[in-house]
Amino acid sequence: MHYALAPRTFLFSHYFYTGLRIAFGIVGLAYFTYAVASLPAAMAVAIGALCTSLMDMPSPLRHKFNEMLSGVVMCSLTALLVSLCSPVPWLLRTAIVLVSFLASMMVVYGKKAMPLQFVALFVMMLSSEDAATPLEALREGGLFFLGGAGYMAYAMVVVWFLRRRLKQQVLAEALYELASYTSTKAGCYDLELALPAQMEKLVRQQSVLAERQQASRDLILRGRPRADEAILVQVHYAMFDLYELVLSTHTDYVLLRQHFAQGAGGHPVLPLLADLTGKAALDIESVAYAMTRDRASYAAMDYHAELSALDAVLAALPLQEGEAAEAQALLHATSNKIRDAIAMIRRLHAATQAQQGPLPIAPGADMTPFLTQQRYNIGILLDNLRWTSPTFRYSLRVAMAISLGLVSAAWLPWKTHGYWTALTIAVVLKPSFSMTRQRRADRLVGTLVGCLLTAVILHFVHAPALLFGFLFVATAAGPTFLYVKYRYTAIAASMQALLLIGLTVPHGASAIGERLLDTLVGTFIATFFSYVLPSWEYQNLPQLVDNVLDANRKYIDAAIDLLLKRPDDFHYRIARKGFMDSLGTLSGALGRMLDEPAAKRRAPEELNRFTVQNYLLVAHMAALRLLLQRYADKLPRAEVDAALEAMFAELRATLGLAAQPAAPAAGAQTVWIAEWPGWAPLQRRLRLLQQDAAQVALSREAIDRAFGRTPQPAAGHAMAPGVLR
Repeated sequence: MHYALAPRTFLFSHYFYTGLRIAFGIVGLAYFTYAVASLPAAMAVAIGALCTSLMDMPSPLRHKFNEMLSGVVMCSLTALLVSLCSPVPWLLRTAIVLVSFLASMMVVYGKKAMPLQFVALFVMMLSSEDAATPLEALREGGLFFLGGAGYMAYAMVVVWFLRRRLKQQVLAEALYELASYTSTKAGCYDLELALPAQMEKLVRQQSVLAERQQASRDLILRGRPRADEAILVQVHYAMFDLYELVLSTHTDYVLLRQHFAQGAGGHPVLPLLADLTGKAALDIESVAYAMTRDRASYAAMDYHAELSALDAVLAALPLQEGEAAEAQALLHATSNKIRDAIAMIRRLHAATQAQQGPLPIAPGADMTPFLTQQRYNIGILLDNLRWTSPTFRYSLRVAMAISLGLVSAAWLPWKTHGYWTALTIAVVLKPSFSMTRQRRADRLVGTLVGCLLTAVILHFVHAPALLFGFLFVATAAGPTFLYVKYRYTAIAASMQALLLIGLTVPHGASAIGERLLDTLVGTFIATFFSYVLPSWEYQNLPQLVDNVLDANRKYIDAAIDLLLKRPDDFHYRIARKGFMDSLGTLSGALGRMLDEPAAKRRAPEELNRFTVQNYLLVAHMAALRLLLQRYADKLPRAEVDAALEAMFAELRATLGLAAQPAAPAAGAQTVWIAEWPGWAPLQRRLRLLQQDAAQVALSREAIDRAFGRTPQPAAGHAMAPGVLR
């Protein structure tokens, strides 16, 4: 369950704060306008504020200003244009098609542009409902602009005063996702859970975690931190240090399960590891909870019993040889890494309590490569004005579907609101089939529940003050759950529209049935058009696979520089971020493909294996880095560098990143430095990396064959397909 849905954390999440801020802004502007003007003017101002509020998302102040300003200007012009065209039917239809198409092309700029697309369509639908004279069009457009500009000014002031609180909440959300990621890791030690399925779950959670960590970077690392934000910077960096430790705890779970399924020396050791990792997840969650409450966090989790039991098990292990000895060494290494993670969690607690020396940001350091950049270049849009562009085809689908939805209002045998049908189409019809499918279910269920709740409220409640209270709650709930549970937003949106009619239109109860019927019609039209000019996910997957391999190459190059040339880890972290971002994009596309019709799926097992094995490569590389730090004392640099050079050469050759396989240095991997305790774990980690690379290469060959491409042969020592380490 999402942390914001839990009663304990809901009231302290930035989602709840956003919902309250939006509700107070919209209702306050509408009430003020009603007090000084009239109800129709208040409604126009409220619509302008409502549309602008959809752009009110957690983001840096400058980005927020740009996003909201573009929404105000674009939607005001849309309202004016459509209103001026409304008296002439053919001109109105032309404007609807053009606005629908151009607004939908905005999604080419990414997820943050999707609210802008929706509000432009929403304004267009409302403005097309009734014919207006030029003077009325100018008046309505002006009131809409005043409402939008007024809300933008209000939101910017509120967010400026609460900017530290917002950073705190977004950082806490990243910590909650890190706790969930750690909890998923604990499942890898659970013999009742299938390991391949657990690894798939881990990769999906990694994608969610990366998204939340990026939101934290964008807010906390942008600009110079103020004195009262020093603790937030400390916690942010401690979170990433902990993440790297948790990532490095990945081990050869298959080997551990094979040798310790029955316990060690009669004692269950894997459940101990699972309990320790699960407790660590709860400990991280306690830090996140303290952050949302604006309090310092103190370590309260007791690991003593589990650690003592684990020590006893490790001490009682008999001497073994061969693979059994390797399994024991792996168990010792896993125990050490879990202890390191627990110690790092204590540092995370301490980071919330007081500033501890200089901040970990170097003076004058350029954080730009780590931050999301706003790029609204017109060239990007023009480049996608072609038949093969998925965004172009999606825009055509939306324009045709909305046009049909508005026209259908005249054909239906019941009294209808054309903009309700078109609004449902705009909500349901999304760029991908899987998103459309999910929104369709949420919209239908949400509208049905919203209509039933509103019918009950209007039947038993007649006092305007109480109805206004329910309207305020619905207005706040809509944006609160928009990115958490859209079904709740659909319920709130239906209640908001119907309660507003109940307050302003006498005997407006019949609108409940009309709303439900119009939603059904809009959903049917959106479903039909989701099969028109479709863009199936499998068509983009080969390019996404190539992007992952390119990011993999950059990551390996950065790892070579870090481990052999030993500069700072700035470029390594950038390369790792790019690699994980590309993996997240591929994982998301794979998930969406699995929601599409079976005939439109290609190589799902191979793609899943490719994604998981690339993730494992990152995890083992992180573990290799920390291993060298752990055994830095008396490290035989020449011999270790020789082993690393040989491993990286084989890694690049196996992945097809080198022109031809490079021969390892003579004897590089046979030298054994007995007095250095890190030699055995180093050799084990290098083997795991080579196995990961072999699996990546094998899965890439299978993907190429499935998509009809010339396979790139895998070099090196390939393992049998399907082995997960």
